[in-house]
Amino acid sequence: MARKIGLYGIIAYILYGLFFYWYLFYFADASLPFEYEGTKADPATFLNGRELMLSEEYSKIRNLLFFLSTPFEWLFYLFVLLAGLSGAIKKWAGQSSKYKIVQTAIYTIWLTFFAFVATFPLSYISYSLSKSYNISTQTFSSWMKDELIDFWINFGTMFIIVAVLYWLMKKSQKRWWLYAWLMSVPFTLFMMFLQPVVIDPLYNDFYPLKDKALEQKILALASEANIPSEHVFEVNMAEKTNALNAYVTGIGSNSRIVLWDTTLNRLNDDQILFIMAHEMAHYVEKHLYIGIAGYMLLSLLGLYLVHRFMHLIVNRWGEALKIPSVHDIRSFPLFLMLLSMLMFVSSPFSNLVSRYQETRADRYAIEMTGNSEAAIGTFQELSRAGLSQVNPPLLVKIFRYGHPTMLERITMIEEYELKKRNQSED
Repeated sequence: MARKIGLYGIIAYILYGLFFYWYLFYFADASLPFEYEGTKADPATFLNGRELMLSEEYSKIRNLLFFLSTPFEWLFYLFVLLAGLSGAIKKWAGQSSKYKIVQTAIYTIWLTFFAFVATFPLSYISYSLSKSYNISTQTFSSWMKDELIDFWINFGTMFIIVAVLYWLMKKSQKRWWLYAWLMSVPFTLFMMFLQPVVIDPLYNDFYPLKDKALEQKILALASEANIPSEHVFEVNMAEKTNALNAYVTGIGSNSRIVLWDTTLNRLNDDQILFIMAHEMAHYVEKHLYIGIAGYMLLSLLGLYLVHRFMHLIVNRWGEALKIPSVHDIRSFPLFLMLLSMLMFVSSPFSNLVSRYQETRADRYAIEMTGNSEAAIGTFQELSRAGLSQVNPPLLVKIFRYGHPTMLERITMIEEYELKKRNQSED
């Protein structure tokens, strides 16, 4: 049975990979609808021939890597179970210490290590791809440092999850999922509070905006939106990437708006102010807190479904997967696999909500600044810097895009500009 499950898993993964290769390279059409040709959303109007070619190549390969990476993780956890590796790790942990908490730590670090090694090739391919297309400027040693930071953060987080989760499972086999969710709420909020001041600085240097003249313009914009001025930060990203970005992070007193220095280097003041107004919209409209609430609801449903599926799978295939019971720590790879599957399946919905919020933020920004030229120039430069498709294939948009496509964003600005012109004529 174990061999049959493993064979079916490999065949399913190969067929899945072939489907997305065919879809991305042969079936999907990312060309612009004819009615948008020649408009400001047409990449031919702001990208040269080489940039257009590179954008198509890079996007297809990057999207294929995305669709291959997550199911590869599922396949890895499946083989950890089928090969008895989870049981072997538990045995090593049991022989290494008589203390339960130490055994849990040993089990977790070995599982994290094997996952790191298994997924490292795909991570390196992604890094090499971004280097070859001049998106990444990061040296291998710097990239490897970030990977190792990821490893230790993942280990620490996973250790807490494993220790608490299996303690709850033994206390209440029927309602552990509910208690786990209740405990995850303060833990998630605590981690989000720590993110800007503890975790993010491990990867990059953050500091107040250096350009004081620009800072005064942003502070004036923030004052108009009733946003505390201390929320604007600059982060050193030029040594890692040529891409542009800005975002909102943290909660409560630790919430802040962050600008990459690449954004500051490549955009003019009006374009940066548009981006700032966009990020301020997230703060004003409480998108971060709405997102937290939505995540909490989805995680409650997710944990319940994981609970149900784990019992069904262990009851039917527990012997083949070498899992004696759900509350045995050997079932943890199954827990991770199911959670990852549910997150992947739910991503179209969460992306849809995110795209709606980003559209709201774009509309807020253009109404606040009234500078459609700067807005359109910003989106065009974002496309150029990241070699992103203006009109990506449908499945890519559904599963990958938490922002509207550049076609949608630029078109919305053009429609705003037209509406504003018509109103002034009336």
